[in-house]
Amino acid sequence: MSVRTGAVRPAVRGAEPAVRPVPGREQGSGPGGSRAGVRSTARVTARADGRGGTALPVLESEGSLALRRVRAAGAEARVVLVGAMSGPLGGDHITVEAHADHSAHLRLGSVAATLALPGQATEEARYDVRLTVADGARLDWLPEQLISAADSDLRVTTRVDLAPEAHLVFREEQVLGRVGERPGRLTSRLTLHHAGRPLLDQELACGPGAPGGWDGPAVLAGHRALGQLVVVRPEFAREQPSATVLDADGTAVLSPLPGPAVLVTAVATDALRLRRTLDAALGRLL
Repeated sequence: MSVRTGAVRPAVRGAEPAVRPVPGREQGSGPGGSRAGVRSTARVTARADGRGGTALPVLESEGSLALRRVRAAGAEARVVLVGAMSGPLGGDHITVEAHADHSAHLRLGSVAATLALPGQATEEARYDVRLTVADGARLDWLPEQLISAADSDLRVTTRVDLAPEAHLVFREEQVLGRVGERPGRLTSRLTLHHAGRPLLDQELACGPGAPGGWDGPAVLAGHRALGQLVVVRPEFAREQPSATVLDADGTAVLSPLPGPAVLVTAVATDALRLRRTLDAALGRLL
């Protein structure tokens, strides 16, 4: 897919700058002319505009990523990630950084699923996400699914830093292989800190080369779509939902975290069923 990276006029009121592509895309070649990988970075900063809305003083991207602000209602600023080329492939390194300043509301999504593919380079691909949310701010991280295609090797690392009165909605969905295809190797780690203290730190590895048992009854039990939803609300410090199983099959559970947060973990046979489960859980928590 080809995306033009020229200036884009903001779709809503405010004095934000136009989308600014940043030079510096690095794409080299390894031994024998193989593709060494692309370095791609996207940065977003959201700030209350003083008129009941949210401004975006920083909105920049380079490499295989393009950022677009889209129309939203109320105080929310909505931004989507657009893939300007296929991947991530072996050796690629993608970084997304987003910051919601005091009283801002930022919603980040994507226009399509991310497809991890094998490349000529033998190294793993990396996808790093860094989210920070200030007091009184809210950040919604709601991208489309990540699909691990056969023979790919991708490591996803996400770190979220939350102020004591921050709000967060975080959804992560992963699909192991396309239809009728074996999965690639996918390693995913999620770390959340609230008020400077660890709230959640977990890692899951799936696919060829992952530690044994990932497809067993204690982990995926043969399912090929897995996801989680983290909701952080200051109100949960006073009244927190109780641990419960969310469906009759026992494939989705809600677990309160030690703090104003709730974790929903789900597995499903396909991406559509997974999304329906997580959407229903989100509606229950907001």
